[in-house]
Amino acid sequence: MTKIRILIAIILLSVITNIILILKLPKKVTPIAIKSKENNNQLFEEINPTGGFEINARFNNLGPMMIASGIIDKDKFINIYEKSNQPLTEDQVKILVFGSDEKIKITRENSYFLLNFFWAVGLNNKSKILDEGDMMKYGGLKGAGDFASTGGWSLASGNTMNYYSKASLITLTLEQEKLVEEVSSNIFRPCCNNSTAFPDCNHGMALLGVLQLMAGNGASEGEMYEAGKYFNAFWFPGNYYDLAMYFKNKENLNFTDIDAKLLLSKDYSSASGSRNIKTWLSQQGLVAEPPKTGGGCGV
Repeated sequence: MTKIRILIAIILLSVITNIILILKLPKKVTPIAIKSKENNNQLFEEINPTGGFEINARFNNLGPMMIASGIIDKDKFINIYEKSNQPLTEDQVKILVFGSDEKIKITRENSYFLLNFFWAVGLNNKSKILDEGDMMKYGGLKGAGDFASTGGWSLASGNTMNYYSKASLITLTLEQEKLVEEVSSNIFRPCCNNSTAFPDCNHGMALLGVLQLMAGNGASEGEMYEAGKYFNAFWFPGNYYDLAMYFKNKENLNFTDIDAKLLLSKDYSSASGSRNIKTWLSQQGLVAEPPKTGGGCGV
């Protein structure tokens, strides 16, 4: 009888051990987003909605002010779009040359226009971030001219650095300036590991311009993060398609429901964060290409 009890105990112990081992095995995610053209388009619609994303700010006379400043040479700006076979629309020429009271909305069709337009805004607008921030840490004003966001801007009338942080395009209070610094320091982009508070590339400089304009129009911190979420998604559709796929499958969250500040953090929106997301998707067999759209990477 004792031998039987021992045998039963051994069997039970073995069963329990196997159960524990099974529970500890890594679980492969069951794909929610089925890789089909229909579902790919649906996911892409979440990150780049056909209706666009609108902010509570208007172009007003930003375009004419930048032409007058010299940061934008009108002919160079118009010609760069002609050469890329994406000529400016009549409305875009009006925004650039005459100004517009139209509210700003980023769409699949105008994301390339807004990237260059706000690149110039961020580069030219007088800013504590440009004058005292990370852009100054590598050789001061002279070193600041060697970054992609400065040396890469070829649409000015003359030397780009003559216009660096020189014009009062957007007037901010001390509180609004502080808000821009705080928000921009928490927004990253997939092309590098720097925040928007270190706008060393065109996308960072452009988003800085957007945030400054929003702050000047009384936007809240939450509204600015939400704008960063969608402007980044229109400028980096492939990376944010991956992020939408990741959050849908891992957290069962639609793109609209993802906390903007979390999404824009270094863990997800930086170059290193994007690589980690792509690795996870690959491990789960979820890598898929988003639909192709127009646009461009600036200048």
